[in-house]
Amino acid sequence: MTAQLEREELRPLDVEPTGSQAVKALLRLREMVLAGELVPGARIAELTLVERIGMSRTPIRAALMRLEQEGLLEALPNGGYAVRTFSERDVVDAIELRGTVEGLAARLAAERGVAPVVLSEARGCLDGIDALLHESALDDDAFNRYVALNARFHQLMAEMAGSRTIARELERVVRLPFASPSAFVIMQANSPQARDMLVVAQDQHRQVLDAIEQRAGTRAEAIMREHSRLAQRNLREAVRSHNLDQMPGVRLIRKNA
Repeated sequence: MTAQLEREELRPLDVEPTGSQAVKALLRLREMVLAGELVPGARIAELTLVERIGMSRTPIRAALMRLEQEGLLEALPNGGYAVRTFSERDVVDAIELRGTVEGLAARLAAERGVAPVVLSEARGCLDGIDALLHESALDDDAFNRYVALNARFHQLMAEMAGSRTIARELERVVRLPFASPSAFVIMQANSPQARDMLVVAQDQHRQVLDAIEQRAGTRAEAIMREHSRLAQRNLREAVRSHNLDQMPGVRLIRKNA
C-alpha cells in the first residue's frame, strides 16, 4: 500500500525520514478511518491526531493529503479534512471499474503471453489459498495470509498484461474506497454459506489462469469481470447486515435510496 507521498520540509523534531513517517501515518490513519475511529463528516483535528498517533504534523499532513487523493477524506471549504461517506452505488461503481480493468489485463495477458515463471508464482499463490481454505475456520493469522496471497495474485494479474499503463491504473483503482480485491473478504471468513463464495472465487482464480495459459483472451476477460461481481455481492451483504463488529468501515456506506 506504500506509494510516493507529497512531502513537506523535514522538521527538526522528526526522528525518522519524513517519507518513512508519512507512510506510517498513512497506514495508521487509513486504519482509523476504516475502523470507524474517526466520525464521518466531522472535521479532523490535526493536533488530536498528533497526540493519538505520536508523530509530528508534517507526516500527518502528508497522510491526510494522500487519503483525500484516495477518496477516503474530503477537503473542507474552510480548511482541514473530514471522513467521507459513500453511497452503495459509489462502491459498486468502484468495484465494477476494477473488474473492467482487471478483465482488460487478463485479456491482454492471454493475447500477449506470460512468462512461465510468472504463471508459476501465480499458481503458487493459489496453492497457498487452497491450503487455507481446507482449514475449518480462518483465524486472524490465516485471514491475514489469505489477504496477502489474494492481493499478490491480483498484483501478478496486473503485471501479466505487460503494460505499465494498465498496472498504474489498477494500482489507482484498487485504492478507491472498498474497491480492493480483499475489501469484503472478511464477510466470507467463517460462516459456511459465505465460505462457499471464497471457494467460488478461488475456482475463478484457477479458471482465469488456465484461460491465460491457453491464450483464450475473451474467456479470461469475462472471468475477471464476473469475479469482481462476487465483491459486489459481498458489499450488498455487508450493507444489509451492517455488521460493524466484522467491518466497522461499513458505517461509511449509505444504502441506495
